[in-house]
Amino acid sequence: MKKILLIGTGGTIASEMTEGGLTPELTTEQLLSQVPAISGICGVECIQLLNLDSTNITPGHWRMMARCVRTHYGEYDGFVITHGTDTMAYTAAALSYLIQGSPKPIVLTGAQKPIGFDSTDSKVNLMDAFRCAAEDLPGVSIVFNNRVILGTRAKKTRSKSFQAFSSINYPDLGVLRDGVLLRYIRQACREAPVFFDRLDTKVALLKLVPGVDRGLADYLLERNDALIIESFGVGGLPEDSGLYDCVRDAMAAGRTVVLTTQVENEGSDLGVYHVGHALKNDLGVLEAYDMTTEAVVAKLMWILGQTRQREEIVRLFYTPVAQDILWPAG
Repeated sequence: MKKILLIGTGGTIASEMTEGGLTPELTTEQLLSQVPAISGICGVECIQLLNLDSTNITPGHWRMMARCVRTHYGEYDGFVITHGTDTMAYTAAALSYLIQGSPKPIVLTGAQKPIGFDSTDSKVNLMDAFRCAAEDLPGVSIVFNNRVILGTRAKKTRSKSFQAFSSINYPDLGVLRDGVLLRYIRQACREAPVFFDRLDTKVALLKLVPGVDRGLADYLLERNDALIIESFGVGGLPEDSGLYDCVRDAMAAGRTVVLTTQVENEGSDLGVYHVGHALKNDLGVLEAYDMTTEAVVAKLMWILGQTRQREEIVRLFYTPVAQDILWPAG
């Protein structure tokens, strides 16, 4: 029987109703006691690392989770991390960069309703997560609503329903049917994982709206090492906004700028329209292509934690990690 470590970080799954609303209060042991059938799948040991609403999760907590897995990696066959749904996709992406090539499963799960509620998805999700953690499912994934989603491809696309997460621009890794994992894709892995611990958290995100000018971008670039701009459609900047000059000046000053799209599916393609062509061909901004915004944020934090050399930043950004980017950068 496989030996799995349950790492608790809080979230709705561990919440109880208080006068101030739902608040994470249950421990990992209390969660396990609600699903005794897990003992028939694997042996489980528990660590209560955090007990936070995922709105309060920070990059520092991502590093804590990665260090916890690293410390205990040799002792267990797999890992389940219970986590709030609101920022779970960010955490899954971040762990994909902090723990690369793991041959052992690192599974994140949570719930849209607390485990103590009658109409909860917690028990099924937790059971499924342990099923996957006891299988040959390398790398970081999210298991939720009977689906297995690659950590770098997950996005929360529904705020209330049980089908909370979607896999963006990439197929599901598998599904669970009647307690059985039907795996479609097996992630590539190394013989042993490569762990990282450094992140540069000075990465900002700007979502364009019609009529925007450069003021906000200037403000963010003065205070950060990188700016991700969520543009419209396949990508570009409004021509009368001053944003082109802002980006040019920031890059000349050593900042990193990435263009991505607000559209969830199919990715960016800056070369298509005049409003994006010069950004790509003259300025050489980085382009996210088919990456999720969550993955872009986490990857930039990881890259800038390793290097400040422009050529190396570009190389690492366009080097796929856990299938985070497929569109050819050339």
